[in-house]
Amino acid sequence: MTQQDPGGTRGWTAARKGVLSRLRFTSLRLRLVLVFGLVALTAAVSASGIAYWLNREAVLTRTQDAVLRDFEQEMQNRASALPEQPTQDELQHTAGQMAGSDQRFSVLLVARNADGKTVYGSSGGLSGFSLRDVPVSLRTAVNKTQKVDGADKHPHHLYWQRIVDHDTPYLVAGTRVIGGGPTGYMLKSLEPEAKDLNSLAWSLGIATALALIGSALLAQAAATTVLKPVQRLGAAARRLGEGKLDTRLRVSGTDELADLSRTFNNAAEALEKRVADMAARDEASRRFVADMSHELRTPLTAITAVTEVLEEELEAETGSMDPMIEPAVRLVVSETRRLNDLVENLMEVTRFDAGTARLVLDDVDIADQITACIDARAWLDAVELDAERGIHARLDPRRLDVILANLIGNALKHGGSPVRVSVREEDDSLVIEVQDHGPGIPEDVLPHVFDRFYKASASRPRSEGSGLGLSIALENAHIHGGEITAANSPDSGAVFTLRLPRDSSEPGEQPAGNGDGPGDATGEDAKGDA
Repeated sequence: MTQQDPGGTRGWTAARKGVLSRLRFTSLRLRLVLVFGLVALTAAVSASGIAYWLNREAVLTRTQDAVLRDFEQEMQNRASALPEQPTQDELQHTAGQMAGSDQRFSVLLVARNADGKTVYGSSGGLSGFSLRDVPVSLRTAVNKTQKVDGADKHPHHLYWQRIVDHDTPYLVAGTRVIGGGPTGYMLKSLEPEAKDLNSLAWSLGIATALALIGSALLAQAAATTVLKPVQRLGAAARRLGEGKLDTRLRVSGTDELADLSRTFNNAAEALEKRVADMAARDEASRRFVADMSHELRTPLTAITAVTEVLEEELEAETGSMDPMIEPAVRLVVSETRRLNDLVENLMEVTRFDAGTARLVLDDVDIADQITACIDARAWLDAVELDAERGIHARLDPRRLDVILANLIGNALKHGGSPVRVSVREEDDSLVIEVQDHGPGIPEDVLPHVFDRFYKASASRPRSEGSGLGLSIALENAHIHGGEITAANSPDSGAVFTLRLPRDSSEPGEQPAGNGDGPGDATGEDAKGDA
């Protein structure tokens, strides 16, 4: 059995979805075509219906009037010449003469002979037009004697009716001779007129279909004319959203769409200028921070050397330090160390913002790396490590150390001991969890733990942390293609989860040994001032 390639099916499905998306009822093009079609169909059907009805009435009325006028004339000229009690032969002969008129209708004459019997004379013979073909209502109206008065001077009138027999229309009429005489009936086929009306109906139907097709083509042309500028506007808006701020539309004409294009171009130009101004100010701010950090390093180096001497004097047992100034000296040493860490962190942040931070990749044993990080900071007694040796990943060891130092130091400072660090593998990813047993992170603080300079407690503005550690840890995870998330454990405490790819890489990565940042970073940030 051969295995079918699912790519063809996926391609056909994608093509079908594309067609359906273009034909969806939310499409402006389809709605325009439908509206044009409905308007044209309504107008064409209405016009065709009115034209058909007017022509039908005109054709039938003209034929009917001519036939009735001829039949009435024949009744006056020929039927009235018959005796009051004619024989059947006389009726037959007269009916044949009457049927020979220009209108070519069938005639039936009914009278009583000298014996008082009802005799019939039909132009078609005994098998022709008979009294059975005349509707009962028409016979009743013809035989009914009307009251003679000033408004109506004749007791009998001419009556007519349209009937259909075996899908063929007929005109039936009847009257009596004034002053006594036979009763005459006429039958005229309207089939030629019906054929003419059917031809007219077909012509009007074809005209309606052509009008509908023409309206659809007109709607398509109108939709194309209207939607092309809209589509260009949508494409330009997408390019603008992708960051191509130099996108502009070609403006032609003076209609509303041209005004819309001009408005878009003006908005795009204003946005480009605003973004350029913001980028310039942002670049100036970054350059200022970087320059300030570099400038601070020189005096900080001298101050750090002095504070180291003062710290040695504090730790000496000679008692040479004046007890009155000892607290001030300790404060100077502590704040100098804090200022030095802040400057190093600011320089690291400026590298991330400027996009100049690079990875120095190496094959790392994760368990050994975590152990080295904990041992270097004397945290072995306070941290539980759950990591199997032999789990390797291609990472930047220095940046991984920065991440771990911040996460573990944060848990130790503001969580609860013991802090547990666990490592596991998930597909092509490496997952490191740092969990403490403290009170956890307040829900209102949780979304901001990675924000720069965020202080959860306003009552501790001078905490040891600068509010940059977790932010730098997150940036170091991002540069590896990973992520850090913070959450509260169902048991107790907070859980920081670091996910990194097993093989990190980025354009411009550096070979091992050419680092670009400070050698170490302490875990100075915490839930309280992350």
